[in-house]
Amino acid sequence: MCYDIKVSFEAQLKRAKQKGNFDAVEEIMERLIPLTDLPIYHTTGFNHPDLLIYTNETPDFPIVATWGLVPHWVKDEKQQRKLWNNTLNARGETIFEKPSFKQSAMNKRCIIPIDGFYEHHHYNKNTYPYYIQRKDEQPLSLAGLWSEWTNPETNAKLNTFSIVTTVGNPMMAKIHNNPKIQGPRMPLILPEELEDSWLHTIEDHLDKQKILELIQSFPEDELKAHTVARLRGREYKGNVENITEKVVYEELDQLTLF
Repeated sequence: MCYDIKVSFEAQLKRAKQKGNFDAVEEIMERLIPLTDLPIYHTTGFNHPDLLIYTNETPDFPIVATWGLVPHWVKDEKQQRKLWNNTLNARGETIFEKPSFKQSAMNKRCIIPIDGFYEHHHYNKNTYPYYIQRKDEQPLSLAGLWSEWTNPETNAKLNTFSIVTTVGNPMMAKIHNNPKIQGPRMPLILPEELEDSWLHTIEDHLDKQKILELIQSFPEDELKAHTVARLRGREYKGNVENITEKVVYEELDQLTLF
């Protein structure tokens, strides 16, 4: 699963900067960044934050979108609110089958740049949060689905997205051991050289198969993880800059996860 993330200005702008269009970067900073919730040191998808995403329609220039995909067929705000928390993640194995995701999987895929994500480890009836990032601390490009929904009650348009997940790699299998979930999961992290492949237009069965082949676990030897302060409950410090700093839990010392 992927419900908790860290997102900086730098991470969200990396793709635009790689394209070398610095006029576009300046426009993003002036026009779009003020519309987002950046910087985010920690947030949960259940807060439905606004981020920048790069879509198949605008691969080099981002749009602002809200986390929690709202399919085009949603009738009203009541149905939107009922569905929203259930579309934060989309299981990669079934994105072409599920009613909430199949149209977006075919026509509206996106990239969500983040710094890292948080996952909880279960031990002795307690949970311990881990922060996961690349070993080189470069941004992660997450594969996503997006949708444009028009609220029939206000006629306002809302861009929304869901993070695609896949089977957890061996490192994530050690961390993400929630007994209520069948098997470990992790967000679908795209290597830089495959980002554009995720955004390619699907015209036939072969194109669809190429998208499915991208749904793979990210190599564990390119990631690192450490425990951090509580992300839930009364101990939670909120969206503060030092939330990703390592915190040692004595009760976990006997475990050798890494």
